[in-house]
Amino acid sequence: MEITSPPAQAVSPRADPLDRAWRAWQGKLRSRARFLCKGDLHGAEDLLSEAALKVHLYMRNSPERVKNLPALLYVALDHAFLDHARRRARECHILQRDVEIDEGFNAPDPAPSAEAQLAIKRQLARIEQALIALAPGQQTLFTLKFEDEHSYATIAALLGINEALARKRVELLRKQLRKAFD
Repeated sequence: MEITSPPAQAVSPRADPLDRAWRAWQGKLRSRARFLCKGDLHGAEDLLSEAALKVHLYMRNSPERVKNLPALLYVALDHAFLDHARRRARECHILQRDVEIDEGFNAPDPAPSAEAQLAIKRQLARIEQALIALAPGQQTLFTLKFEDEHSYATIAALLGINEALARKRVELLRKQLRKAFD
């Protein structure tokens, strides 16, 4: 079942900008969606629906930030496709259909060897030293991101900074910790 749009003259000049852009670019967006879905019409319609919903929600929240609505529609379509592909890959990875349940089951070793235990203890001591050497703000950031597993948005809100700065600070923290282990 394919949804058809009314003729172009039926659209009023005062119509919603998203509606006008959607009607103007719908054919090209549909072609792109079919290309991304390798000809699967149902998959393409799902992508179009998801992209339209994403753009609608974005336009409802901050329409003043949109300068090029057709480009936003294309980006939302590509992002919807990537989300779909990632979801499908996760499902295929989690649900391996051709593997027997008992196949390949190996009980883990009861305990690592004494050498492995010593190496693990040394590594943990190095990690602890690196964490103690961090500034108090970096320690807080480490706790929020890696121990409490908060999102960047939550970290930004807790620290009173914007999300981009939270991401940058975590990136710099990772670099500093890697440098400590090199």
